[in-house]
Amino acid sequence: MKKLISIIIPVFNEEKNIPLIYVEIINVWRKHINLSSSYDCEVIFVNDGSEDNSLAELERISERDERVKIIDFSRNFGKEMAVTAGINHCRGSACLSMDADLQHPAELIPEFIAKWEKGAEVVIGIRKKNKGEGLVKKIGSYFFYKIINGISRTKIIPNATDFRLLDRIVINEFNKLSEKNRMTRALIDWMGFKRDYVYFSASERLHGKASYNFLNLVRLAFNSIISLSLFPLKLAGYLGIVITLLSGSLGIFIFIEDYVLGRMEFSGPAILAVIILFLVGIILICLGLMALYIANIHTEVINRPMYIVRKSNIKVQMSKLGKEKNSPSL
Repeated sequence: MKKLISIIIPVFNEEKNIPLIYVEIINVWRKHINLSSSYDCEVIFVNDGSEDNSLAELERISERDERVKIIDFSRNFGKEMAVTAGINHCRGSACLSMDADLQHPAELIPEFIAKWEKGAEVVIGIRKKNKGEGLVKKIGSYFFYKIINGISRTKIIPNATDFRLLDRIVINEFNKLSEKNRMTRALIDWMGFKRDYVYFSASERLHGKASYNFLNLVRLAFNSIISLSLFPLKLAGYLGIVITLLSGSLGIFIFIEDYVLGRMEFSGPAILAVIILFLVGIILICLGLMALYIANIHTEVINRPMYIVRKSNIKVQMSKLGKEKNSPSL
């Protein structure tokens, strides 16, 4: 039997790009004998509240090709929710998410599938170059990966994209994650599993404008930092410890020099400033202690699984134990 590959494409105002990406995918499937003979495909377009004729274009294509599926959102919920919906509804042995703007080359699909067949459970597209990318976006991307990898236990691969393939076992575990503010690729990186990589150069966007403007990218970056690291929550406590140690040391120095040795004389406002600084440090430490409790609440509320099991023979072992317990004793 042929294996089913689900291709997930989020769509927001992409009416001119939809026919192009559809034709590219179908042409890749027809040209590669191994694909057409060994795999079936379903192409899931998730219409994320488009304001143009994207939905009409999708309906026109789906009428001619039953492999094309449509998920139509009631409004714009964002790309992360669109990709999530595609993963939630796909039926394939593996799914491959890609953008509709043709910046993710469809001709690389066979390479993704080949690496999956060799044992990779997550195959990640790494962007080597991005034509048309602005300087501000490049600098922002560089610092984002530096910050997130510095404060989070989950290491995010620089220049990794949503152009990635997931095995069915990864899909099933991903569907258990329930948090609302999410960065999909960061959650997939958090899950782990066996990985492989496909490197590509992104071409310029042909039609339309990118749905992610600078503000949306900043919001996504903050959501990622908050969901993957508790460091921002604990930052007040860390600052309080530093301020308390410095002001306490300075206060001891003033007391010894002014009142014990009498070598230096400090004014009243200077001594008052040190006392206030010390009290501010104490307050920040108390906020840090409160943050630890809030961190525990945050961890419980996002309700991620405590661990993920790739495979286990525990059922076999338990059945053996059951037989042993029920066997008559000699």
